[in-house]
Amino acid sequence: MKNDAQHKVTGIGIAPGVAIGPAFIIEQSGVPVPEYDIPSVQVERELKRLHGAIAKVQKHLEQLRQKAETLPAGAQDMMLLLDAYKGMLSGSRLVRGVEEIIIKQRINAEAAIQKQIAALKAGFAAMNDPYLAARADDVGEVGTRLIRSLLQQNYNPFAEAPEGCVILAEEITPADAALMNPGRVAGFATVLGGAEGHAAIMARALGLPAVSGVGALTHGIRTGETVIIDGRQGDVIARPDAATLHHYRQEAARKKQEDKRLKTLRNVPAVTIDGKQISLQANIELPRDLDAVFESGAVGIGLLRTEFMFMNRPTLPDEDEQYAVLRKMVEKLDGIPLTIRTLDVGGEKLASALGSAVGESVNPALGLRAIRLGLKQPKLLDAQLSAILRASMLGPVRILIPMVSSVAQMNQVRARVLNVERRLHRRGIKLKGLPPLGAMIEIPAAALVADALAKVCDFFSIGSNDLTQYTLAIDRGDDRVADLYDPFHPAVLRLIQFTAAAGWRANIPVSLCGEVAGDARATALLLGLGLREFSMSPLRLPAVKNEITQLSLPQATDFAEKIMSKTDQTEILDLLMQKFSGVRR
Repeated sequence: MKNDAQHKVTGIGIAPGVAIGPAFIIEQSGVPVPEYDIPSVQVERELKRLHGAIAKVQKHLEQLRQKAETLPAGAQDMMLLLDAYKGMLSGSRLVRGVEEIIIKQRINAEAAIQKQIAALKAGFAAMNDPYLAARADDVGEVGTRLIRSLLQQNYNPFAEAPEGCVILAEEITPADAALMNPGRVAGFATVLGGAEGHAAIMARALGLPAVSGVGALTHGIRTGETVIIDGRQGDVIARPDAATLHHYRQEAARKKQEDKRLKTLRNVPAVTIDGKQISLQANIELPRDLDAVFESGAVGIGLLRTEFMFMNRPTLPDEDEQYAVLRKMVEKLDGIPLTIRTLDVGGEKLASALGSAVGESVNPALGLRAIRLGLKQPKLLDAQLSAILRASMLGPVRILIPMVSSVAQMNQVRARVLNVERRLHRRGIKLKGLPPLGAMIEIPAAALVADALAKVCDFFSIGSNDLTQYTLAIDRGDDRVADLYDPFHPAVLRLIQFTAAAGWRANIPVSLCGEVAGDARATALLLGLGLREFSMSPLRLPAVKNEITQLSLPQATDFAEKIMSKTDQTEILDLLMQKFSGVRR
């Protein structure tokens, strides 16, 4: 019997806002895989079928990545994961294993892929490691795409989605999300995922209200029924009654008006009510993001991620190529300061370009990556430093070093900067001075020795995403533990407070980048902890500026002291929501 009663389920709000529209349920069905024997004389032909499918999937992934590059700043994780998918199709254990099965067992490519995926997943599961379990899911995603290509199945889960619909699915992968048209989709909800997973980052980049972690999402909901997504509270409401629908329509209208009002703050200074100037800057992934920075009213680029120059290529970019890119950006900024983070990927992402010098890490998040890789491969680091130093002659530039854990590392980097400067001088390139050199505080060890690091750094930038991940030992991309990822955990807040205080004592600037910097709920707390510089997605800057203009520093300090006296995370979040002006109104 048809049920017309209001139906509500709750998950994790991963992107704020309200979406109202007809439900469009995406069924997650496996791909039926035929298995049959092939004669030995057809093995070579079957291998060619496999390699043809690999080429087709690689081309499709590249198209998705190019589409992702056109999105607002904030989709870097999705682009990097698409790069990882492509990497799995280039001489990886997946491909080598499939080839071996075809040759030895003489079965069709689709069945060989399925067997190899099962073997790899079993191997990962035996290691009992959440990170590796998440990588097993990635292998399965790539394998499924290969099988669909071999079976000539074109797959776009949103092809039939009606305009203004709300997507309900078990999971939305980064590759699938790149197919989503924000002009047609009002919002989405998923069974799997967390607040810092790939789907969450994608939702915020697209500006779509979204909820994840909803256990019984599609139970009792039919395609076409009216559904409400509350991306702040984490609620999904199907068949809303008249009062509920009226309430959320008012909320949606209020949000639209608020967004319109926030856009008028573009040229308004970020000044507290007691007259203190706060620096609001932008994180960007690509040069094309500069237009969004200008539109947001940011006073600088607090974080330029340079990985885009190194990905999807068989060779490393040389100094001149990197300089050409940075020169254009500095010139376009025309005096707006630019903070350039040196390469922050692991050796496994650059293995083909580095040759055999770098092996694979069992856990790349804790392996040879970021400045660890740069110091192991000094030519790689020196080329980037040289390009940055040359660009600094054209405008204000800072150098930011990722994944710093010790004073010794910063001393090594500074020595390399001085060596690079001398080489440039011998080439007839004379610098007027060295740009400021700073450390990314994203490892608990760095925060705990911030006093010592402050003596060898010109500035700090706190990377809240990784600092939270490493402090809580949580892989924020792992659906099974994503709900435990909490940047407002007392331990994380104390590390931020300790770092800010160390910067103040040493009289060096301390900025905060990462998702929490752009969370307007946290603005009062962060100001109260002593932070005066923030860098975030351009889309989130107006809301943070709005909070700043309604606060005084004494109020913020009192509020931070109240928060820091709490040990219960739920109580901390409640206090943040009470202080947030968007809730007060």
